[in-house]
Amino acid sequence: MLAKYLKNKRKINNITQEELAISAGVGLRFIRDIEQGKKTLRMDKVNQVLKVFGAELTPMDNRSLQ
Repeated sequence: MLAKYLKNKRKINNITQEELAISAGVGLRFIRDIEQGKKTLRMDKVNQVLKVFGAELTPMDNRSLQ
């Protein structure tokens, strides 16, 4: 889901993976890892990337799912 979200936002804004990496202050490999659906990613770095689009990941309370 994160991979699809990021790829769509990047394409809507006409930004390459390299441009996004530079804007977010992360490596190109990290952007590729996200978009390829890597299971283990550092949340702080993911949020650096999402911040470019005005979004962020936050913890969810499991009780809200019941």
